[in-house]
Amino acid sequence: MTYRPAPIDTGAFAAERDGGHLTVIGSVVQRADARGHVTGRTEFFEDVAPPRLAHLKMHRSARHHARIAHVDVTGALAVPGVLRVLTHADVPNNVYTVLKLIGVEPDDEPVLAVDKVRYLGEPICAVVAETEAAALEGAARIEVGYEDLPPVFDVEEALKEGAPLVNEYQGQNHFVYEGHHCRRIRFGDVEEAFGRADHVFEWRYQSSPIEQAPVETTGCVVVPQADGRLRIHSDTQACFFTLDNTALILGVPFNRLRIVGGTVGGGFGGKVDVVAEPIACVAAMAVDRPVKYVYDRAEEMQVSSPRAAERIFIKDAVMDDGRIIGRKVTLYVDAGAYARHSPYGTTKAAAHLPGPYAIPNVWADCHCVFTNRTPSSAMRGFGVTIADFALESQMDRIARALDMDPLQLRLLNAYRDGDLKAHRKIAEGTALVEVIQKAAELAGHELPEAYRRMSSTTREGL
Repeated sequence: MTYRPAPIDTGAFAAERDGGHLTVIGSVVQRADARGHVTGRTEFFEDVAPPRLAHLKMHRSARHHARIAHVDVTGALAVPGVLRVLTHADVPNNVYTVLKLIGVEPDDEPVLAVDKVRYLGEPICAVVAETEAAALEGAARIEVGYEDLPPVFDVEEALKEGAPLVNEYQGQNHFVYEGHHCRRIRFGDVEEAFGRADHVFEWRYQSSPIEQAPVETTGCVVVPQADGRLRIHSDTQACFFTLDNTALILGVPFNRLRIVGGTVGGGFGGKVDVVAEPIACVAAMAVDRPVKYVYDRAEEMQVSSPRAAERIFIKDAVMDDGRIIGRKVTLYVDAGAYARHSPYGTTKAAAHLPGPYAIPNVWADCHCVFTNRTPSSAMRGFGVTIADFALESQMDRIARALDMDPLQLRLLNAYRDGDLKAHRKIAEGTALVEVIQKAAELAGHELPEAYRRMSSTTREGL
């Protein structure tokens, strides 16, 4: 039996069809990789099994925050089949940051820990062996002495005076944006708005770290080539980003590396950090043979970058008729021990405020905070997803407090084409009003005639 998808109503996309020349919008188009996936012919990085393949496993920190007093690798080297034990001294440019390619610095994360660990599970030594079992046994036999330091796990506690310093490379427990302690928005006069508002509502929102939990865990296979290049089979979500960062860490020209990727067994943002490929390349060069490095499920859950935990305080100045005339937001993003993509995610969150609403007075402080937790990073719209949860929860709570229809509250405050956003960009192609109207219609939610006549292209009737 042949599956034939139901036809899609493309009336809403008529303007985009360009007289029949464009046929994708509003149509069912088969993914280019679909047939390979369902027939089992798609090749993932773990399908690569070159001769003389060695295996890499990590000895990881058993502390959240501690100085490294000593490292003894003699037990690992005594394990039959162990080829090499790598430390920070074996990595050419050991301290890096993944966003330096777009000018976000300083370098703040060691590939392998140097004199301190900053989160539970931080890699300290890499063991390369003939078999996976030998590599695991070698990693387990490494002995590390610690001098414990007080950890900090809460974003607000981390910003208090006298809090333990998490990341000496950063120099403080927050990322610095153009000389400011946070990413800021100043639009209009929020305090004046609070002074004349009929109501002031303030609530707190909190999320937890969320692991992407892909079916395929993070990893790669690195194969040295006869011409001195390295061929890297990876499940990265960003091939060239990975290539460039790996080359910088290795201190080699970009053309010395070749990434073979593009097939990802689940990523959702969690495979954009460059954590597996650099050390696997160092290992492959050290033993002059192919090396495989892949997380087991416990590692994927413990040390792969989750969505950041966020804490958001929203304070709104609201009139009796439901118009929001001022919004003040304080956001804390838990970056964990290192920056990775969190400074960018925090900027995305700030740019999204105050949500898709025309609020004339907006104040926001968005803090990217370092704690002794697993470094966080990208996951499906990071920086915006949790902000939306908080903003839309806030809208529902305001509607309940005013005994007002929540859709009418949104329609009243929705931004229109031509509105100036809080970060001083002009809104274009908003369509929020029409989307709410259509959703109400489909749900059988009655709207008064005045609200059904509203449009995203005009503010008439408001």
